[in-house]
Amino acid sequence: MRVLGVDPGLTRLGIAVVDGGAGRAVRAVAVDVVRTPAEDVLPARLLRVADAVEGWLDRHRPEVVAIERVFSQHNVRTAMATAQAAGVVALAAARRDLPVMFHTPSEVKAAVTGSGRADKAQVAAMVTRLLGLAEAPKPADAADALAIAICHLWRAPVRNRMAEAEARAAELARKHRARLAAAARETKSGTVNR
Repeated sequence: MRVLGVDPGLTRLGIAVVDGGAGRAVRAVAVDVVRTPAEDVLPARLLRVADAVEGWLDRHRPEVVAIERVFSQHNVRTAMATAQAAGVVALAAARRDLPVMFHTPSEVKAAVTGSGRADKAQVAAMVTRLLGLAEAPKPADAADALAIAICHLWRAPVRNRMAEAEARAAELARKHRARLAAAARETKSGTVNR
């Protein structure tokens, strides 16, 4: 499976493509950081993000887009800008009928390091090791985008199995209700025919 991982941000947006193989095998395809000048107006910055993401989607053809969920931040302005960038990415994916999954920062950290409280240096070190890179991706936004893609690759099978189990349970419940309804009808018609 090919995943486009995105660490959303308006000033710096980390973007990466990772391929997942059998088991937990992962391979980095591409990684970069999209930057927008702080002095530009918001619409121009969002357009720059959108153009860059659409170029990546066209070039790398991912099967799914994984975005880090905007988490509560002390600075409301930063949180809004991050959410707006994430929205632009989700929209670009939706225009291509690609599924979009959001992962919390602690989910991402736990997936790649084993601890939901890992710091950025630990995440970068594990991403470097897992992908067999010669050096840690810089800036941290690039390493985070790779981590988000890896997180999705490793967590998606669990989510898929859970969804399949829920679907099977719903189908069994539907069949059970149908049998009960049929039995009730038979009982009712047997009582009427006596």
